[in-house]
Amino acid sequence: MNYVSVENIAKAFGERILFKNISFGINEGQKIGFVAKNGTGKTSLLDIIAGDEDPDEGQVVYRKNLKVAFLPQEPNLDPGLTIEQTIFASDNDTLQVINNYERALQNPDDAEAYQDAFEKMDAINAWDFETQYKQILFKLKLDDLSKKVSELSGGQKKRLALANILLSKPDLLYLDEPTNHLDLEMIEWLEEYFAKENFTLFMVTHDRYFLENVCNEIVELENGQLYSYKGNYAYYLDNKEARVVNEQTATDKAKQLYKKELDWMRRQPKARTTKSKSRIDDFYEIKERAHKRRNDHEVQLEINMERMGSKILELHKISKSFDNLLLLDKFEYVFKKGERIGIIGKNGTGKSTFLNMLTGGITPDHGKIIVGDTIKFGYYTQSGIQIKEGQKVIDVIREFGDYIPLKKGRQISAQQLLERFLFDRKKQYDFVEKLSGGERKRLYLCTVLIQNPNFLILDEPTNDLDIVTLNVLENFLLDFPGCLLVVSHDRYFMDKIVDHLFVFRGNGIIQDFPGNYTDYRVYEGSTTPKIAKSENTETKKTWKKDTKAGLSYNEQKEFSRIERDLKKLELQKREIENLFVEGNLEGEKINEESQKLQKIIEQIEENEMRWLELSEMMEE
Repeated sequence: MNYVSVENIAKAFGERILFKNISFGINEGQKIGFVAKNGTGKTSLLDIIAGDEDPDEGQVVYRKNLKVAFLPQEPNLDPGLTIEQTIFASDNDTLQVINNYERALQNPDDAEAYQDAFEKMDAINAWDFETQYKQILFKLKLDDLSKKVSELSGGQKKRLALANILLSKPDLLYLDEPTNHLDLEMIEWLEEYFAKENFTLFMVTHDRYFLENVCNEIVELENGQLYSYKGNYAYYLDNKEARVVNEQTATDKAKQLYKKELDWMRRQPKARTTKSKSRIDDFYEIKERAHKRRNDHEVQLEINMERMGSKILELHKISKSFDNLLLLDKFEYVFKKGERIGIIGKNGTGKSTFLNMLTGGITPDHGKIIVGDTIKFGYYTQSGIQIKEGQKVIDVIREFGDYIPLKKGRQISAQQLLERFLFDRKKQYDFVEKLSGGERKRLYLCTVLIQNPNFLILDEPTNDLDIVTLNVLENFLLDFPGCLLVVSHDRYFMDKIVDHLFVFRGNGIIQDFPGNYTDYRVYEGSTTPKIAKSENTETKKTWKKDTKAGLSYNEQKEFSRIERDLKKLELQKREIENLFVEGNLEGEKINEESQKLQKIIEQIEENEMRWLELSEMMEE
């Protein structure tokens, strides 16, 4: 059954055309994920089909009596209402019956009102819905029903708006970045909820596991054209790759034909027949196809990071609490070179506070934080970029630097860095206030990277970034040689980037877990399905329970870590031995390097002994 028909719609802002002649339909039972680069019209298209914006051309036709709900990125809620009043202000008849019943419970003296409310609950079998309604509020951590909307944080407002539309039971639900402001537990619950409930969905999200586990169709807007893929995210990746290859083949053929037809055009006399005019028209069509270029802007940055000393960052029994809320309790950790640590945990457990303490924004109540002399932090916060009126994109980046050094003595200018992060030369001279939310985040990333840090701290860097930019960022981070500490609710991003976790469990408890997010979910007894193929066509290997028989989970992780450490130690050993061979060391430096070499040899021997122990246990 067709719910919505989108017919030849177009949208432009001045000379900038977002899209034109776009047509598609939404049918009952479809769960559509809509993907596109930031700034190409995702939100505009969503606003048009949701009825919040008019197209320049075309129309959107809805089936009669269709119940539709829309979750925007910035919900519009009545600030004077409480959470409970907001929920019961819904036009859901069942909710009204539940509301009357709960009011009757608060007034036990009015037996007649209670009996009437009880009978109505029975008549429409509202008991199950009441349980579901309370479960949704519990899962989204909306416990204090008397709290006013005006007192809620941005994240709480988004969760309240989400609860409201879920409870309104619409036929068709539009969602704009539904996983923003949800912690990992909430996201996984919402995934399961959408998978089992009979919603028809059309949503914009950058969460690739969400697209994989919820959607049965992916629609992509690229270069003003719409492409549909009848499958989940893994299916989309495979089939998009095939489409790109076919397009390139067609373009190559068109180029060859274009050369041939160009030669014919040059040989034509001025007086032309009708037959030759038809061929001339075909020539211009071929020319357009031949000059079609893909512009994927794949980023490969080889930043020449500032040198790191032996002391990186040390945390000595640090504690922090606000009023009666304990966030850290005598936490200790010594960072090593090249560590890639992800931070996960429920909202309010102290993740952002922890990052602010490391960078000096907040002082611990107890304990000591020691930062190495050579450490240069690059801190990407949730607050984003501070916009100055009249400032252009290129001006923002130049405030932080004109270039960054690359390997082999090369450098990259501010303009080139912006280009690599998908800002073309024309876009660089746009005013910052004209940028979309995702484009501002991308610009903010550039301001952090151009400062050439050797210790990157990223607090929810994936919010509002499109999938193309996420892939760009992931490729950069995979090559980043420094330390990385990242808070993110994007499970795909975490699996690809980190190999170690700090799990914030609340009440000051932080678990040091040796593995990525999927490793952790397997360890906890719940699995996160993997996407069959990632954007760079590689699937990150994760631990499975049936491998390395004879070892416990932690021993398996230790075995893998020792193998990695041994390779690093052997490399360090060779580097120092080469210094002695070159003969350029003198005096105190010889003694210093000799002590380093001895320590490395001892570490190698210690690791090899443990490796042999674990190897023997595997064979038992």
